[in-house]
Amino acid sequence: MPRAVYVLALGIFAMVTSEFVVAGLMPQMADGLGATIPEIGYLITAFAMAMAFGGPFLTVALLKLPQKRALLVLFAVFLSGNVLAALAPDYWTMLAARVITGTASQAFFGVGISMATRLARPEMRGRAVAVALNGLMLGTLLGLPLATVVGEHLGWRAAFWAITVLTVVAAAATFAGVPNVRAAEGGGDLRQELSAFRSGRLWLVLITSTCVIGATFSAFSYLNPILTEITGFATGTVPLLLVAYGAATLIGNTVVGRLADRHTLPVLTTGLLLNLGFLVGFALLADLPVPAVAMMLGIGLVGVTMNPAMVTRVQRAGNTGALVNSVHSSFITGGIIIATSVGGPAIDAYGLRAPLWIGAGLAVLGLVSLVPDLRRRPASAAPAAAAPAPAPEPVETA
Repeated sequence: MPRAVYVLALGIFAMVTSEFVVAGLMPQMADGLGATIPEIGYLITAFAMAMAFGGPFLTVALLKLPQKRALLVLFAVFLSGNVLAALAPDYWTMLAARVITGTASQAFFGVGISMATRLARPEMRGRAVAVALNGLMLGTLLGLPLATVVGEHLGWRAAFWAITVLTVVAAAATFAGVPNVRAAEGGGDLRQELSAFRSGRLWLVLITSTCVIGATFSAFSYLNPILTEITGFATGTVPLLLVAYGAATLIGNTVVGRLADRHTLPVLTTGLLLNLGFLVGFALLADLPVPAVAMMLGIGLVGVTMNPAMVTRVQRAGNTGALVNSVHSSFITGGIIIATSVGGPAIDAYGLRAPLWIGAGLAVLGLVSLVPDLRRRPASAAPAAAAPAPAPEPVETA
C-alpha cells in the first residue's frame, strides 16, 4: 500500500473531526454564541447540506488542477473556515464557517478517494479506499472524543484551534508525502466526467449507497437517547459504548476493504442483510442491555463499513474521477440527512424505537436496489477480472 494513502487518511481524519465536533460541544457552543441547542443543531445540518450540495461544485472548479494541488487548495479553504469558526463572534459567522468547511470537506473526500484509487494497484483499490477511509472511522473513534475533551477543559474555541493545528499537520504531510499526479491524467475533463452520469445503472448504484448509510445513521444518530432512556444505561456509560461502536467500525472497515475488490456485490448484499437483522433486533430488544449492545455493535460492524465496497461499485459503474466520487459522497450525505430529518418527527410520533424501524426500511430498499446487479452478476461475476486491469496513474514526485 503506498504510504501516500495513509497521508490521505490523515486529511480525512481532520475533516471528519471537524464535522463531528459540534455534536460533542453543543451546550458550550450554545452558551458562547448566545444560541439555543436546536440552533446549534442546525450547524450540523448546515455542514451536511454544504457537503451534499456544495462539494460537487467545488470539485468541478478544481477539475483542471493536478490532484495534489487540488488537495492543497482544499486544505486552504477548509483551514480558513475552521479558523473563522474558532474566531466566530456570533452564531451567523459560525454558520458561514460551517458551510465553508462542509463544502471543502466533501470536495476533499471526492479528490482524496479518487487519488487513493489512482495511486494503488488496480487489484488493491478497494483496500486503498479502506485505508483512506480509516480516517473516517478514527474520526468517530478518536477525533470526536478528543475534541470533546479539549472543548470541555479549555473551551469550545480551543477544540477548533486544535483541529486547525491538525489540519496544518495534514496539509504539510500531504505536501511532503503525496506524489503529483501528472496534469494530463490528474486534471479531469468536465465533459468526460459528466458522461459517466448518463448511465442509469450509476444512479441506481448511488441510491444503494444512500440507503446503506441512511439505514446506519437512523440508528447511530439516536444511540444516546435510545441507550439511556430505553436500555437504561447511565449517561456516563454511553461514551464508552460509543468508543466500542467506533472500534467495531474500524474492524469492519478493514475486513470489507480486503473483500471489496473481488466480492463487491456479495459484501454489500450480506452487509445489508445483516444490518437489517441488527436493526430489527435492536428495535425489538432495546430494553435488554446485553442484546441491545450486541445489536449496536453489529450495526457498527456492517453499516458505514460498507464504504469500500460502495466506492468500488460506484467506480465500476462510473469511473475513478473526482467528480463521481464527490457526487457519491453527496449521496452518502443524503442518507444521513434523510435519517436525521425523518427520525426526529418519527420519534415525536411513535417513540425512540421509530428510527430503528426506519433504518430497517431503508436497508430493505437498499437490498431492492441491488436486485438488477444480482440478476446481471452471472454474466459478469468478476468485474475486475473481466478485462486487463488498467495500470496505476503515472506520478511524479514532488
